[in-house]
Amino acid sequence: MTSFSAPQLATGWQHQFIESNRVRLHCVTQGQGELVILLHGFLEFWYSWRHQIPALARHFKVVVPDLRGYNDSDKPGEGYDLDTLSQDIQGLIESLGYSKAHVVGHDWGGTVAWHLAHRCPQRLNRLAVLNAPHPHQFRREVIGNLDQLRRSWYLLAMQLPGVPEWVLQANLSALVGDLFQRQTVRKGAFSRQDTALYQAALQKPGVITAAVNAYRQFFAPQAWVRQFSRSLPPISSPTLVLWADEDTLLSQRLVEGLSQWVAAPLQLKRVAQCGHWIQQEVPQTVNRELLQFLCSS
Repeated sequence: MTSFSAPQLATGWQHQFIESNRVRLHCVTQGQGELVILLHGFLEFWYSWRHQIPALARHFKVVVPDLRGYNDSDKPGEGYDLDTLSQDIQGLIESLGYSKAHVVGHDWGGTVAWHLAHRCPQRLNRLAVLNAPHPHQFRREVIGNLDQLRRSWYLLAMQLPGVPEWVLQANLSALVGDLFQRQTVRKGAFSRQDTALYQAALQKPGVITAAVNAYRQFFAPQAWVRQFSRSLPPISSPTLVLWADEDTLLSQRLVEGLSQWVAAPLQLKRVAQCGHWIQQEVPQTVNRELLQFLCSS
């Protein structure tokens, strides 16, 4: 398990492994009450929510898994499609003894959260998404919006067998530095120690392959067929979308027309002067918005 120095751990955090959907997920937990699950993004792990865990745990039971394939969770050779990843979270809710949860996701974790809200509405109380496009909208923009294609070229390149893993492993230090330091708007959001922890988590055997496989599944031909062959029931959970206005990875067009996917009350709140890593760049703003949304009746 990843080692953390004392200043990085808040009192009351616990590490545990929870069986779900035939995999063992490493989770960090804190607090009591209604369940809140926080889902991290691509090339991240539970530590991405370090600023939110203690704030939310004053009111909720907070559970933050490493997604399938990441950090200390199991890394099977299959199961990185959105259906299976959503089943992992549904199973996590059930294994924790709850019937429902508030689900919050950022980046790839937000994509999983969107899908879960469509496929397992009976398991959700409220849905909050941070800088994560709706999966149908994202696929449309990648093929129909040159700006988003330019931003997402590396995701399409992951369709190549073997090559992306080799490139990522060979350039991991530079990649982590670019993503978590040079791509931020709020400088200082990531310390050198933070980026060292991200790099250590990504260096664990099987992590890079698992991360790449998720996007291979997402852009695979069968995923496109499923998108256009089956209709999605509208989301019935109250939904909050927080979107950083200076995200260099995602086009602003990705938040247009979100109401077509959500039948419940939908809030879209833009955060100025902030980049893609929103909950780490402006943690106080995100904590305030999440608490206001999750605690509302």
